[in-house]
Amino acid sequence: MFRLITVPSRKNNEPLSRLYARPGFLLRRAHQISAAVFEDACRELQLTPAQFGALTVLEAHPGLGQSSLARALGFDKVTVLRVLRGLQGRGLVQRAPAEGNKRNISVVLTPAGERILKEAQKPAEAAYKRLMAPLSRPQQKQLLDLLQLLTGELEDEARAAFIPPHSA
Repeated sequence: MFRLITVPSRKNNEPLSRLYARPGFLLRRAHQISAAVFEDACRELQLTPAQFGALTVLEAHPGLGQSSLARALGFDKVTVLRVLRGLQGRGLVQRAPAEGNKRNISVVLTPAGERILKEAQKPAEAAYKRLMAPLSRPQQKQLLDLLQLLTGELEDEARAAFIPPHSA
């Protein structure tokens, strides 16, 4: 039914067994798999999970500043800038100085960005279902509950703040 990560049994493999059972290792591996599943589903759209997240937040909050977008995604400023440059290069977002504070950069979806986000909904949902398929419904809920508990309790340890934008 499911496969565990196993290490061939040898006495000197005990450190590897401990490594492979650590939450950090498993979370990083799960993230790699999640990204691969998403990117496979959205291959035709050439969309990454980070780009999808940025487009989704910007659809809900047009004109959001770059710094606020970074916080809404839990990204550092360099990462969000790299994501936005890629999206802007494809004509999916526009960046411009914010009204009232020219030092802040606000970001909006272009019509092309709105279209690709709409097109991405079905493959993104298919990726979500594929990622969660090995788990029963109760296990899916439990996984999400545990991840929310873990991230919520340890938020102060994160390298980049996660602050969802306020509803307008």
